[in-house]
Amino acid sequence: MLLQPLVCGAGFAYNPAMLNEEAYNPVDTAKQLLAMESLLGNTDFLPVGRNSLPELDLPEPPVAAAGAVGAASKGAVLQELSPEEKAAALQQLDADEVKPCRKCELCKTRTNTVFGEVNPNADLVFVGEGPGADEDASGRPFVGRAGDLLTKMIAAMGLSRSDVFICNMVKCRPPGNRTPLPEEVAACWDYLVRQLQIIRPKVIVTLGNPATKGLLSTNVGITKMRGVWAQLPDIGPGLGGIPVMPTFHPAYVLRNYSVNTRGLVWSDLQSVMEHLGLKIPQK
Repeated sequence: MLLQPLVCGAGFAYNPAMLNEEAYNPVDTAKQLLAMESLLGNTDFLPVGRNSLPELDLPEPPVAAAGAVGAASKGAVLQELSPEEKAAALQQLDADEVKPCRKCELCKTRTNTVFGEVNPNADLVFVGEGPGADEDASGRPFVGRAGDLLTKMIAAMGLSRSDVFICNMVKCRPPGNRTPLPEEVAACWDYLVRQLQIIRPKVIVTLGNPATKGLLSTNVGITKMRGVWAQLPDIGPGLGGIPVMPTFHPAYVLRNYSVNTRGLVWSDLQSVMEHLGLKIPQK
């Protein structure tokens, strides 16, 4: 059965209590359809049910002798941590090192550091370039207009923000929302690496040029990189080889809000869904 698109409501709020194949709530179905229409424009996709992220058959990273939370926050090669241990390790890294950080000039103009959120046990991590004004004010990543679009993109995948982890290359806002300078990325690099080591995601989606070029150590632009699977270089023990999908930053999508741009992003997200074994909406 295909549901025809409705006019998109600006106040869409994703409901994580989604449908399943046997019994579904038409209201939840309509809400997810609205999210997808907001991302893609007119579409006849049937939203999938609530997706969960299954385990992928990936090589195990090297294991250290000690897998304690304290070691995790110091960037040691880890044993697999429980979700509770991952949450504690991330909280410790944020409180002890990121919040008081003064390693670059961005500390002089920030209101808040923006560590990242939400799920410490996420299989899917989104990495952007840096906080904007809304994020600097709130201390949370992707909460402005671009964040609203990212939330809808995640909802269109049958997921919610609570299923994934969202962070940036740098943890403080560059003045005027400019691109982070190389020395600013370098100052925050260890924080990002250790976040990824603690979470140990199965897939990383890089949003835009700075995140893609930084994590993949490439000078190739996002226009050529997007939609093509890459592997994370060996930036830290246990991280080399993680699949990476580059796509456009939501802020770019808002500036270039065409059917073509939105369709390319949706194609990238569908590729991620396929890679993770998630259900994809069928026409």
